Amino acid sequence: MVWVIQRPSALSTAEACDDDSGRGGRRCLLGRLGTRRSLLSFGTVGLVRLIVARCQVDYAGRLTAHLPLATRLILAKADGSVSIHADDRAYKPLNWMNPPCALTVSTAAEDSGFTELWEIRNRDGDTLLISIAEVLHDSSHELGVDPGLVKDGVEAHLQVLLAEHPETFGAGWTLVQREYFTAIGPVDLLFRDESGGYVAVEVKRRGEIDGVEQLTRYLTLMNADPLLSPVRGVFAAQLIKPQAKTLASTRDITCVTVDYDVLRGLDDPADRLF
Repeated sequence: MVWVIQRPSALSTAEACDDDSGRGGRRCLLGRLGTRRSLLSFGTVGLVRLIVARCQVDYAGRLTAHLPLATRLILAKADGSVSIHADDRAYKPLNWMNPPCALTVSTAAEDSGFTELWEIRNRDGDTLLISIAEVLHDSSHELGVDPGLVKDGVEAHLQVLLAEHPETFGAGWTLVQREYFTAIGPVDLLFRDESGGYVAVEVKRRGEIDGVEQLTRYLTLMNADPLLSPVRGVFAAQLIKPQAKTLASTRDITCVTVDYDVLRGLDDPADRLF
């Protein structure tokens, strides 16, 4: 029995096709989800199958790998991927096969100690062989369409908050422009300080040497403009590495470590005990 595993966009349902011996004909079975002999079904977006089984796993391809008999989680997702997990390694699988791939399910020899053999092969010829000794759990779930990960605290969020709170850098500071355009790219923030001088601020979540180099290029260009010069620089980040601080100090760039929660009003340093 051969199961063709593809992405939902390419195949609406899982197909299991048996060759009629001697005649070369084909009989296709659709949607065999829930039976022991099926691994995936693609009738619905977001369908995932969880199988806990005592199994042995062998991989053959650009390299070979062997997982001896143990209880593991087999995760079969609607995107066509198959992965084998143990109760460690966090989210990382012990082994896996990316789509598109084809699964052949066969009955193991009686004296082998296994009940089924699942051979998963991708188009490059790599093979993942899962030898099933005992199935302890087998369930399928429709997850639906996932809205996706919404990240918080990225550079764009920091930039907006710092533009709204110029006092982070000093009393009397005012915002001139966000994304101030230059010939080599936009400067994150352009301020005037308490004395009216221009200050270019480069915002990073993690401050590293390349961020200091980037700000240096902006300052060189902006200080060549008589309408702006003199322009000094501030390197702002939630965390600034020591190497970046050292480089910034040699170029008269001020480093400012910002607290994302304080900027959002979720924390007040005055309330801290230490």
